[in-house]
Amino acid sequence: MSDSSAMRDPLLWPAIKRATTLDGDLQQYPPVGWSQAGANLVNSLAVSPGDVHSPDEVFDRVRWGGQVIFATADGNQARRLSQQYANAGFDITQDVTKVVVGPLGLTIPFFSRSIYFFVARKVHLIQPGQVTDRFTYHVYLQKEPAHGQYVVVKEVPSLEQLATRLRSKWPDLPVNLIEKRARKFADKIFPTFLTREAAILKIVNRDLPEEYRGRVPSVLSMEQDERGYVRKLSMNWLRIGGEPLTQVEFARQSADLLRVLHDDVGVMHLDLRLDNIVITPRGVCFVDFGSAVRVDENLRENPLLSNLFEELMRTSEIQRMLFSMTRTGQVTSEAISRGLHKVDKAVDYFYLAVQIAAPHTNPELRELILYDKKSRAAQQLQTLTDQILRPKDPARPVFCSAADILHGIEEIQNGAASKRATA
Repeated sequence: MSDSSAMRDPLLWPAIKRATTLDGDLQQYPPVGWSQAGANLVNSLAVSPGDVHSPDEVFDRVRWGGQVIFATADGNQARRLSQQYANAGFDITQDVTKVVVGPLGLTIPFFSRSIYFFVARKVHLIQPGQVTDRFTYHVYLQKEPAHGQYVVVKEVPSLEQLATRLRSKWPDLPVNLIEKRARKFADKIFPTFLTREAAILKIVNRDLPEEYRGRVPSVLSMEQDERGYVRKLSMNWLRIGGEPLTQVEFARQSADLLRVLHDDVGVMHLDLRLDNIVITPRGVCFVDFGSAVRVDENLRENPLLSNLFEELMRTSEIQRMLFSMTRTGQVTSEAISRGLHKVDKAVDYFYLAVQIAAPHTNPELRELILYDKKSRAAQQLQTLTDQILRPKDPARPVFCSAADILHGIEEIQNGAASKRATA
């Protein structure tokens, strides 16, 4: 029997599943939607030699933290590929293991086959050697030896990593200028923001009402340099998963959590892109508080911080979008446009309004948000977004806070509930 035929044996994957520990259901290659544009990502993927199986090709098909199981009748092939995965942004969570597969699950001489498999977990956001468009920290998953649990590690990139990113972004800059900028980012900018993130997260976790605990990261440990700046931060992993939410419920939970952050905790997130929103069994969560600011904080007291945030408010993705949409008339609300190039709550509820109307632009969330662009709920939320961004009276908008947006979403949700009750 050929190796490819052995891999199609219906007894193979159940036997392997019994021999290891998996997170969620094991999906065989190809996963649902893989051939489609913007395919859904999966948590656990079974791959065999006849499938696309190199780490480079599989990397973008599983979620961050997702598992890949490769099985083959060739033990040497399994060992070679295991090493390739270990060098390509994966952590080998189970070394090459042999299972014997026979008819009806029985081990019968001459009719049973030895199959070799290993399990790899995707622990990097981008593969080693690749350069991301986002100029950001080095973020990865790491197993905590004491408890055997994975944690999120966020650390200041090395000078070499920073120089590589700068050269990729500005290939015409002189070498000495690249090195000067890389050192500034490594010594001042990244450590400053990471130190602030650790402090902000402690405030948020201290002041969040009990029912919202676990919906933002918690600081587990940190490493500081001789100046007291944080250079490496370990946080609990808010892993994507749980039951899918309706689009309206996703919007409601997002607005409610933002309301609590603004009004109860007194913190503005300022980078509330879908990349920084996750869904876990606890519900909608926010991550990446690196740009966060306390509502009553006077940044001008610190010249370095003041300059850094002024630059951030000119160049961030959200600010660029707000500027563009204001200029083209897609945003007319004076309550929102006041956040243009400023540290302001309006920056958060502007982007919240944009995100709830198009939640599937992040493939990580597609299977966890029930979204149909043509549905009544989607149309109602799009209308709400339009009302937030372009009110009838721009000088006196109805929606001037996260609490206002939450109220608008709850009206949609309660209206749908009333219609179901009378149907």
